[in-house]
Amino acid sequence: MDRKINRFVWIVFCLTAWCVFGQGKRLKGDDYFFQYSYQRAIASYEQDQAKGTVLNLQQLLNLADSYYKTNAYEKAAGLYFDIYSKDTLITDLQFNKMLQSFSVMANYEQVDSLLMEKSAAFPKELMENAEFNISLFQQPDQKQELEYEIFNARSNTPQSDFSPAFYGDQVLFSSGRTQDKKRRNAISEEGYLNIYRANILEDGQLDAAQKFRDIPNSDYHTATPSFAQGLNTVFYVASNMENGELVFNEYGKNALSINKLKMGGRPQLLFRDLSTSFYYPFYEEKTGRLYFAADFEEGYGGTDLYYVATNNGQIMSAPVNLGPRINSPGNEISPFIFENSLYFASDVFYGLGGMDIYQSNIEGRDTFSIPVNLGPGINSVDDDFGMVIRNNGEGLLGYFASNRKGGQGSDDVYGFKVAEKPGIKTITLKGEVLKAIDDSQSIDNAVVRLLDSDGTVLKETLSDEQGRYRLEIPWREEIVVESTKNRFSTFSQKLGTSEIEAAAADDFTINIALYDDLVEEKEGQTVIKLKKFFFGRGRSALVPEITTELDKVVQFVKSFPAAQLRIETYTDSRGGSSTNFRLTQARSDVIKKYLIEQGVPASNILYSVGYGEQKILNNCTNGVYCLEVLHKRNQRSLIVVLNNNLLFK
Repeated sequence: MDRKINRFVWIVFCLTAWCVFGQGKRLKGDDYFFQYSYQRAIASYEQDQAKGTVLNLQQLLNLADSYYKTNAYEKAAGLYFDIYSKDTLITDLQFNKMLQSFSVMANYEQVDSLLMEKSAAFPKELMENAEFNISLFQQPDQKQELEYEIFNARSNTPQSDFSPAFYGDQVLFSSGRTQDKKRRNAISEEGYLNIYRANILEDGQLDAAQKFRDIPNSDYHTATPSFAQGLNTVFYVASNMENGELVFNEYGKNALSINKLKMGGRPQLLFRDLSTSFYYPFYEEKTGRLYFAADFEEGYGGTDLYYVATNNGQIMSAPVNLGPRINSPGNEISPFIFENSLYFASDVFYGLGGMDIYQSNIEGRDTFSIPVNLGPGINSVDDDFGMVIRNNGEGLLGYFASNRKGGQGSDDVYGFKVAEKPGIKTITLKGEVLKAIDDSQSIDNAVVRLLDSDGTVLKETLSDEQGRYRLEIPWREEIVVESTKNRFSTFSQKLGTSEIEAAAADDFTINIALYDDLVEEKEGQTVIKLKKFFFGRGRSALVPEITTELDKVVQFVKSFPAAQLRIETYTDSRGGSSTNFRLTQARSDVIKKYLIEQGVPASNILYSVGYGEQKILNNCTNGVYCLEVLHKRNQRSLIVVLNNNLLFK
């Protein structure tokens, strides 16, 4: 569990029995840690160490986590690294915290070094996401920062207020405020979470909050609401209970379930797993999907984002993980979809610090673009999460939660106005690399790269085993797409704005030709593979049958521009020897002339030679009677590749 998740489960864990994580004596610091009293946990653990008590592995990790959660990043980084350096297994979530601690300290070399050590164990999507976002912050001109008008909501209190959700002309949110001292935690001075509502005023401010009484009163948590207008239903999380009492799993854990309430009806339990907590449900009316965060063991890190298919809010499928493009070794929470973009919060190591809000475009049924950090305009070095947004006049109005400095409580709801949709415009190019001769054959390990108009490489990747590739970069008005592989041709195409938009809307197929498919061995030489063609008897004029084949030579040179050619033309033994030499030279010259006219550089054609009847392939020499078909075997033109052995060295 981490940061924002702690906002509404700290009391749950105060009721959770001690789980044995390793051998060793239970310490007072353990109790403080599991009560989320991190400063007290640090003081207690450090006092025990000063007395000579040896902390076990789990207690050391608890201490490192406590440093991390109290922003003592230098101590956190040092302890995490010490544990990691001793070849002790730490979770991906703790590895993420170690990286983030070094990042906050601006020790980027250590981050890069540690990340490279473990890169093979992480999904490639994580590495791409990190590279993209780090690059974005290093190039301010690409961030396209918007100007946000951010204001602290007047509905906030000194307790935690977070998880805003639109409810008509009101906002629902979660709060730990309570007047009942019996329902407060002695350490945090906050009560069990309840859902409150506040009116949206004309300027976007929220007026004084009132408890949302449509949800029946509970002695325990009800939190993180989401209102589906089409269903007239509120989705929310609540403590697992039976007959009004908390329900625990075999380890003494009380988790959180997802519930729904159709206005005017009774609450209905949707999702419960005594060993798994669910957070931040969000119902997308367009698809009927219910999104949420959960800490399933098979996730990518801490909490991951999932969805289930529903029929009018009734669950119809098992949870589907949004995958490594969205989920990371850290925690992902608070999904929200607006105009085909997924907004969510993550504490992944390449952010600004704590939880940051990210935006990812929905590209297909289950595919997403690289999540882009919304940047310092809305994110801070502290925790920022739970963003919702909607159109408002000529701009947009939204709300999010943050524990940034200057607020009224541990978490506050903030409103914001902005002229345009948050997030940057990107180019996503994806598709297949296929053989030019046989497009049923895909090509793996082909280099695919995007370049700017000056030829600078912006991004490159390799096609996978199915020939698939995917590249994403910040938006540009013009790009060049290139692709190649050893012994294959080079694909190159310039795309302008409209062409980029068309290519990004669907798969962009790349065809490259295998050199060995285009050449063959003839007469002890490597020649371009062509269908045999014939000039008219005694003539050197080109006819369509010939130009069709010569166009293949034009394409070959475009594909392999370093190729050096020799044009050779031969005739049969009929006619005078000198006449045949002149005829074949004229034919070679007219072939060269045509190739140059079609764009083949003259420098690629080193020779054009007419050999007359010098190289007869059969017995049809002077004076020997032969059938026409046998004479025609000696009439031929060859396009020889002179540097065949040097092209791919």
